[in-house]
Amino acid sequence: MDHLQSIKLFVKVADFGSFSGAANAMDISRAVATRHIADLEGQLGTRLFNRTTRRLSLTESGQVYLERVRQILMELDDVERMVMARNREPVGILRIAAPVVFGLQNLALALHTYTQRYPKVVPDLTLVDRQVDLVAERIDVAIVITRQMSGTSAVARRLTTGCMTVCAAPAYIERHGKPTHPGHLDKHQCLSLPDEFRGGDLEFTNAAGTVQVCPPNAVIANNTAVLRQFALLGTGIAVLPSYLIHNDILRGTLVPLLSDYKLPQFEIKVAYPARSHLSAKVRTFIDHLIAYFAESPGLPTSENTVNNSKHMCLQLEAA
Repeated sequence: MDHLQSIKLFVKVADFGSFSGAANAMDISRAVATRHIADLEGQLGTRLFNRTTRRLSLTESGQVYLERVRQILMELDDVERMVMARNREPVGILRIAAPVVFGLQNLALALHTYTQRYPKVVPDLTLVDRQVDLVAERIDVAIVITRQMSGTSAVARRLTTGCMTVCAAPAYIERHGKPTHPGHLDKHQCLSLPDEFRGGDLEFTNAAGTVQVCPPNAVIANNTAVLRQFALLGTGIAVLPSYLIHNDILRGTLVPLLSDYKLPQFEIKVAYPARSHLSAKVRTFIDHLIAYFAESPGLPTSENTVNNSKHMCLQLEAA
């Protein structure tokens, strides 16, 4: 029988002083109530009640047991109320993982506006350029690139779309010239993410079709902010997130290249462990992120950036 139900019934029998009263209070038959107490006494190996035809009283063991389990049941009720309240009201530590550069550039304001609305939530943000295991690392929410997702243990919802910009410093262009076709990159020094980050060959598309290239590497780094620094120094040509280099292109310290071609777009998503009941803090943060990027993306798009400076949109990689 249900052990917890038996304990609750035991307390009711002690309070009412009868099996009948306790059975009525818990909407069960007297026979079922009697079996619950007999089962509980069997598990404990002791009698809890002295029974006569006219009177029911607690044994010494029953009195000790009653005092302790009554306190335990009260604490259990408190815990259940607290957990249910947490599911109704956002509260507690919210563990978030995000790619380093994306997090540095785009999450501070989103987190600020969220905590202004839900001050009882404490964001615990981890910036990391690798795929995280949401369950093993106890991550509540992760910002991910579509192709980083694997397995079926996570649910993901779209935040925004991204792509990359090919660019170089004016000093590099003066020394080496400006490529006008993706195939020309073979003759240039290129600043690249590792293959596991960029997904292999670069695939360019225009009205004439698709061109795949694997340019030679002058520098390889797993962080786009570092590659940006090399690009600004004139080390080579880089393929970088447009939100990262938007101001550089507006200032003219970086020049967009191959703007007649487009690289594939990728979706940036918010992922969370698959579960039937989300806590209020997770549910509200996911909704907040989706609304934030829909209403105030604050990220250069392919169209508005090209109009200003001829470069593309958002980010391709987790770095």
